[in-house]
Amino acid sequence: MPADKQPVSIDRRAQRRGIYLLPNLITTAALLAGFYSIVNAMRATPENGLFVVAAISIIVAGVLDGMDGRVARMTNTQSEFGVQFDSLSDMVSFGVAPAILSFSFALQYGGKVGWIAAFIFVACAALRLARFNVQTETADKRFFTGLASPAAAGTVAALTWTLGDMAVDGRDWLVLYLPLTAALGGLMVSNVNYRSFKELDPGSKVPFVALAAVVVVYAVISLDPPRVLLLIAMIYLFSGPAEWALGRLRPGKPSGN
Repeated sequence: MPADKQPVSIDRRAQRRGIYLLPNLITTAALLAGFYSIVNAMRATPENGLFVVAAISIIVAGVLDGMDGRVARMTNTQSEFGVQFDSLSDMVSFGVAPAILSFSFALQYGGKVGWIAAFIFVACAALRLARFNVQTETADKRFFTGLASPAAAGTVAALTWTLGDMAVDGRDWLVLYLPLTAALGGLMVSNVNYRSFKELDPGSKVPFVALAAVVVVYAVISLDPPRVLLLIAMIYLFSGPAEWALGRLRPGKPSGN
């Protein structure tokens, strides 16, 4: 048989058809956390504590989402499959899950306006993820264009965790959730730049004081996780518009930027 007609070995075919296990396992875990959030949000009441479970599940998904890409780069296991799988996982965990959580907790009391606000969040998350996918090769790695969907979802989760911890009635917070949910959707598809912190390399050496600062941050979060995370989320949420406004006020800055 000619050399160019030799059958491809089973090992080589398996290699071509296979996927990298470790990063995709992490992505699957993030997807599971997002789905678990949806399941609990649909069954939650102010009394049974499931709003808190649903909110924490979204935050867990966010932590895992921050790991899979870095693990893939550190182990040299990046793949186009992993990129697409991660995007689909993000849509569930940071698009659908927080919208359902917002709706179940408060927006359901707003009638049509409530579910429209939830849909705006979902649609904007989908648009945000699609834009991110097509701009990956050309975008400035130091910044996100628009609020990243995990940050938007984390804001909803931290707020709901805080209020769910207090066992409050969500209908009393409808006036906050309506504009917030829609505004988060708008920020996701905006042109406002948010720092991505991708330039931080976990494999590089850092000053000892940096490690001490991380320990302090962990300690502060452990004191009151929902409220501290909510504070961090709000600071990040306003950081983009604040930097944009400061940039426009700088002397010599063109007014169109």
